[in-house]
Amino acid sequence: QVQVAESGGGLVQAGGSLRLSCAVSPRSFSINAMGWYRQAPGKERELVGTISKVGTTNYADSVKGRFTISRDNAKNTVYLQMNSLKPEDTAVYYCRYGISDIWGQGTQVTVSS
Repeated sequence: QVQVAESGGGLVQAGGSLRLSCAVSPRSFSINAMGWYRQAPGKERELVGTISKVGTTNYADSVKGRFTISRDNAKNTVYLQMNSLKPEDTAVYYCRYGISDIWGQGTQVTVSS
């Protein structure tokens, strides 16, 4: 069955950038809509943004103008480019396959002051 896996997290200073990747496997499964979510300690998981099968994106107000979601269908991969990072962006970031129950294991993003 289809699986997704995040990568690219790490420790960065405020104002820095990271690019997260979400790979869909096996490659025989096409990417439809995909979502990025995040969960900070002690808080509920929240939606960061989505990308449609044709590349239309939507973002939470907290990240709009700083984060960009894109996709490379040939690589079965969705990306989350994060710029101008703030300490409040610190969280575990997850990708989701459509509106299914298929989630990645998450990748930790830590932004220091």
